[in-house]
Amino acid sequence: MSAFSLKNKLTILLFSFVLLVAYTPQALAQKGNKKDLETKKKKLKEEINTINDLLHETKSSKKMSMNQVAILNKKITVREELIGTINLEIHLINKQINENQTAIKGLNTTLDKLKKDYAAMIYFDYRNSDAYSKLMFLFAADSFNQAYQQYKYTQQIAEYRRKKAAEITDTQTEIGKKNTELTSRKEEKKQLLTSEEVEKLNLAKEKTDQESTLSNLQQTEKQLKGELDKKKSEIENLNAAIKKLIQEEIKRQQEEERKHLLALAKKKEDRAAKAKEKKVKPSAKALAEEKKADAKADAAEMAETKEAEQLSTDFSSNKGKLPWPVAKGVITIGFGEQEHPTIKGFMINNNGVEISAAKGQQARAVFEGVVTGVTTVPGIGKIVIIRHGDYLSVYSNLDEVLVKSGDKIALKQNIGTIAFNDDENRNVINFQIWKGQKILNPEDWLYK
Repeated sequence: MSAFSLKNKLTILLFSFVLLVAYTPQALAQKGNKKDLETKKKKLKEEINTINDLLHETKSSKKMSMNQVAILNKKITVREELIGTINLEIHLINKQINENQTAIKGLNTTLDKLKKDYAAMIYFDYRNSDAYSKLMFLFAADSFNQAYQQYKYTQQIAEYRRKKAAEITDTQTEIGKKNTELTSRKEEKKQLLTSEEVEKLNLAKEKTDQESTLSNLQQTEKQLKGELDKKKSEIENLNAAIKKLIQEEIKRQQEEERKHLLALAKKKEDRAAKAKEKKVKPSAKALAEEKKADAKADAAEMAETKEAEQLSTDFSSNKGKLPWPVAKGVITIGFGEQEHPTIKGFMINNNGVEISAAKGQQARAVFEGVVTGVTTVPGIGKIVIIRHGDYLSVYSNLDEVLVKSGDKIALKQNIGTIAFNDDENRNVINFQIWKGQKILNPEDWLYK
């Protein structure tokens, strides 16, 4: 073999190796919502546990109630949402499994290619590893400088071979990791499928309980309709009573502002009148004191206005983050006009949300503010209104109230006990949020 031919073959082989595109394993691209799904699933399970506690209370009473059906309906809705969340998790894991399998397939292809190329390199090196061939390659150089470059060339080939050996080892390690991940994902999927089947069985049982309870209630149709009419009347009375209280509160605040402005104007008039009576020009000192008093009054008014504006801004910025008006509870009747959860076709218009809670639970403030009204409405119970700047939160159907008008209230401070209805076997608080005379949906403001 001529030196020229040997040199050309080595050059071609080196460039072939350099042109190899090594597969660099990438981390699996995930949707990034696995944590969100797990968090949501945890919350839904906690909500189901709360509902189970409420159902245990209602079932401990022999009397069947619409509230029991409403709670069962809520439980079915939450259970269906939980099953939907599990399905999304399974979908995500299937995607991860497919991505892992594709990555492993690509890694194995790359590994096979690396092994074949490495074997060819070893074979070539073996065939040309004798001292004569190496010397011939060096002596074929036209100059000392070219001989040195060819010597470095052979060193680069040896280094490249070591690098490819390391790539083979790294690829094998990565395949092992991907296989472990794949096994883990498959086991996770298996557990989720089992969990889904359990939830479906629970859902089927709950629907049977719901139908049985509703059927028992419908046997006393006349009594049921009477209770529904009473309930509808109560909600309408509550809405009207709260609207009236809100209007009175707005009117009272406007009147206070008007009186405040009149009082300031009168003070200025009185000072001017006194100066006129004396027919003496006020001294520089008197004028300075008057100016100082006016500035102090203006500063106090400005600070009060600024505090109210800041409170309003803080309340608004917490939309979707407010704590619930009870420590533990579930919404059994939502906001706005909707079909009653017990009887199809029976519509109820609710200006707030009805939250079922355990017997004896306290109502608590959803934000800091000032109590602007505490009143009692016959057939509804006690109502507490708390102002948060431009916003008002309203808590109805309370028994014992722990606050009075004018009290400054802290976040989550207990304001009263929810009234328990023995006839309907329910412990429900009606919660509303207003901005001026505009009714807002509390579900948009409470923490999900």
